[in-house]
Amino acid sequence: MAKKIKIRKGDTVEVITGSRDDKGKRGEVIRVDSKHNRVVVQSLNVHKKHQRQYQYEGRTLETGIIEFEAPMNISNVMLVCPKCDKAVRVGYSRDEEGVNHRVCKACKEEIN
Repeated sequence: MAKKIKIRKGDTVEVITGSRDDKGKRGEVIRVDSKHNRVVVQSLNVHKKHQRQYQYEGRTLETGIIEFEAPMNISNVMLVCPKCDKAVRVGYSRDEEGVNHRVCKACKEEIN
């Protein structure tokens, strides 16, 4: 059984471990890869790639040095609670209809 991913696309996260440059910074999640436990965060973990010129479907693609956000392990980030504005753990609570909702473990508020 796969582990439940508690971070979703559009969430604000804080980097808790990793490179010196990115540690402590916050950003929005662009993409979540649950199969490989990876997450891509906007403007964090930026890598450079030397791109060759080649044609694809009659167009010439961008060449030179390209910067892109590389995926990082999901264990290196924590969700930021919008209510208490801290990096927090996430739990689940069930409402009357039996639907699970994400809950901040610090302030017990629901996270949308």
